[in-house]
Amino acid sequence: MTELDLDVHHSESDITEQLRADVRAGLEADQKWLPPKWFYDARGSELFEKITALPEYYPTRSEREVLAARGGEIAASSGAHTLVELGSGSSEKTRLLLDALTSHGTLKEFVPLDVSETALAEAAEAITADYPSLEVRGVVGDFTRHLDLLPGDRPRMVVFLGGTIGNFLPADRATFLRSVREVLGEGEWFLLGTDLVKDRETLERAYDDAAGVTAEFNRNVLHVINNGLGANFDPAAFDHVSYWDEENEWIEMRLRARESLTVDIPGAGLQVKFAEGEYVRTEISAKFRREGIAAELAEAGFSVEKWWTDSESRFGVSLARSVRG
Repeated sequence: MTELDLDVHHSESDITEQLRADVRAGLEADQKWLPPKWFYDARGSELFEKITALPEYYPTRSEREVLAARGGEIAASSGAHTLVELGSGSSEKTRLLLDALTSHGTLKEFVPLDVSETALAEAAEAITADYPSLEVRGVVGDFTRHLDLLPGDRPRMVVFLGGTIGNFLPADRATFLRSVREVLGEGEWFLLGTDLVKDRETLERAYDDAAGVTAEFNRNVLHVINNGLGANFDPAAFDHVSYWDEENEWIEMRLRARESLTVDIPGAGLQVKFAEGEYVRTEISAKFRREGIAAELAEAGFSVEKWWTDSESRFGVSLARSVRG
């Protein structure tokens, strides 16, 4: 078996330190919050894979439909030599792009970036086995901190799928989009998946499924803090809450304490009190309109060259080109 090529910029100790810092910042705030990236340990990733297959959860199916239909256009428009993916490098959606780009004949290298070295190594190994002519170079890092370390032969196409861009608050989203533009040369590409604004019922069902998988996924952030920082959260003491915030056009997920309780988090040096009914915000998932995402990309230094949606216009995919700053 070929030895995997991994660039490691993010260690387990780095992850623990970031978790500690985020827990301190979020749970000492007047309105408690936790970043959604901490859903995703091994258990959380398994739960999310289950979510993507639920009948209520349309985004994965809708985005896959677009990529399956438009992969050839993406390849022809970009002519990318390197595909850089921020997130999972082994999903079916990624393979749709790899198939299209290798068939087009331009792709030389695949660069997946992920915070988990174990998950990244598994993904890179699978891609290497299935695409033997492709150079696979994994980057263990955080896409909010390590984009400037991304390798690859130009022209590159950075891919950010799944609607994950919606997890950023607006100011943070603008900062992230600028950081992507800063690492790309003029004329390089950015492929972005964005969930679109739609009716309240469809959105709220997608984040509060009848089987309760999303609720368990939401509570998994407490398991992560227990395991990472020695906390004594009882996840069953918190209810899953999600709702559509029409003013901000985002879904907000929260955990709500069922009763007054105190949690010790020795790894963060904290003892945190929760009042009965008190909320912890765990995720926002912003939804977009075509004109809005085009404006945000333009502000960051991109020109949207192609825009596609699925057959029900639920999910949008933008192919944007970096322009002169």
